[in-house]
Amino acid sequence: MESKFSSGGYKRRAKVCTFCGESLKSIDYKDYSRLRRFITEKGKMLPGRTTGVCAKHQRRLAIAIKRAREMALLPFVSR
Repeated sequence: MESKFSSGGYKRRAKVCTFCGESLKSIDYKDYSRLRRFITEKGKMLPGRTTGVCAKHQRRLAIAIKRAREMALLPFVSR
């Protein structure tokens, strides 16, 4: 008896970077509604493997989230 997973029954679709797909020039820290999608309810940043963001944009996204936190647009911690 073979498992569904070993026979290739399910194929995982490749995640496409949302920023590459939209061809954005920069990630703006003032666009907190977009940045809010990349943090958890507790205020932690989600990793790139979860969100599907490429490494280049993940680095820029982290900087933008940190700047938005400093400007009090995003929370450091949510209770």
